[in-house]
Amino acid sequence: QVQLVESGGGLVQAGGSLRLSCVASGRTFSRDGRGWFRQAPGKEREFVAAITWSGGSTYYADSVKGRFTISRDNAKNTVYLRMNSLKPEDTAVYYCAAGSLAVAAANVYDYWGQGTQVTVSS
Repeated sequence: QVQLVESGGGLVQAGGSLRLSCVASGRTFSRDGRGWFRQAPGKEREFVAAITWSGGSTYYADSVKGRFTISRDNAKNTVYLRMNSLKPEDTAVYYCAAGSLAVAAANVYDYWGQGTQVTVSS
């Protein structure tokens, strides 16, 4: 059974940092693109960041560029999202995803985690 499990969310003050992790199990994801998405209350799920299978290319939403960094460790089947300079508008449930491509379109991803809550207080 394929599973993606996120961790690392929590409550942080504005300007603070968090690192999210997403561990995949059930099969090897070393050749998959991996992505992070988020969904705030009352809003649609939106793209945050993506990374190619090799880690050689990364992509970010404009709203997080320069503050967030996506990385991966294929030996551990894990993808990370380092979030710095957090803002209240970053508050959301963060989801990791795995698919054949590292893109911003959510419908390309085949597997999703259950999400982890990130709350940024002002």
